[in-house]
Amino acid sequence: MKVTISDVARLAGVSTATVSHTINNTRYVSSETKERVYQAIAELGYTPDASARSFRTGKKKTIGFIVPDISNKFFGTMIESVENYLSGHGYHLIIANTKEDMDREETNIRLLTAGLVDGLLVASTMEDFGRFDQLIPAGFPVVLVDRTFEVKKYSSICVSNFQPIYRSVCRLAGKGDQRIGIIGGLPRLSSTKERISAYQQAVVDCGLPQDESLIRYGDSMENSARTCLDELLEQKCDAVIVCQGLMASETIIYLHKKGIRLSSDIDLVSFVDYDSNFYQLYANQMDCIVQPVEDLGEAAGEQILKRIEDPEAPIFEKVLTSAYRPYNIPDSWTHSDR
Repeated sequence: MKVTISDVARLAGVSTATVSHTINNTRYVSSETKERVYQAIAELGYTPDASARSFRTGKKKTIGFIVPDISNKFFGTMIESVENYLSGHGYHLIIANTKEDMDREETNIRLLTAGLVDGLLVASTMEDFGRFDQLIPAGFPVVLVDRTFEVKKYSSICVSNFQPIYRSVCRLAGKGDQRIGIIGGLPRLSSTKERISAYQQAVVDCGLPQDESLIRYGDSMENSARTCLDELLEQKCDAVIVCQGLMASETIIYLHKKGIRLSSDIDLVSFVDYDSNFYQLYANQMDCIVQPVEDLGEAAGEQILKRIEDPEAPIFEKVLTSAYRPYNIPDSWTHSDR
């Protein structure tokens, strides 16, 4: 049975008018009362119809951005880029952090779409599109960022890394590497699926051993790379591709602590998805796949404002491309020289 505004009012101990004013920001409501109303909304799973007149009265000039990990500099950089674009157009940004938890994402979507924001940017951690889709009110402006679904119902901005990863595997194979490992993100994510697919295709095309033990999965959170790296080192990998910036920086530090030298003892392909002098220290010792994170954020900000102005516009898909930057080595250099 559909949850109504009366159900929310009853649970929060307020009138339906107070719930309406809280959602639509049409009259002063105390912080304590707002908290009770939003808690009731979250507890009941109340989702107002975005097309309803009471919900659409006036713009709040605020966008919500749901991200998996605000401590990850990739998302931190993206947030800054989005905020810069939106502030230039008179909008504010609200950030919600899911910590790669699907239940937290559901709660945040319910809260933000219950009248707090005009539109929503989501770097979703959801595996089930149906679960995600049922949380979005009818007609509510949404743009998926970095991560998408196979069902193309919502506009999206993402980055393709297929070609850079494919090229990196071929380059490593050309240097003589035979056991090339890869550390991906969460297996359920579209970004991870594309990167692993590129790796697998290149392994086949380059005639390398197809060994599933060389594929490991971490996530976007801190301290997820070490276990994966230990397992790959046990597999006698002579090269590793790390498909996420935070995990890549952790990999570099961990290898250094273990006394394993980049480009000499092991080859590394590192994702660079935020600006840091740290990567510059090792630029001549590893290949890099550089993500256009600032462009990604700006494109996301631009697209969500377009959706707000014209919610009925055709679905828009924009795909940016990462840059593959191999470090320079002598043409004659091979692993036999180590």
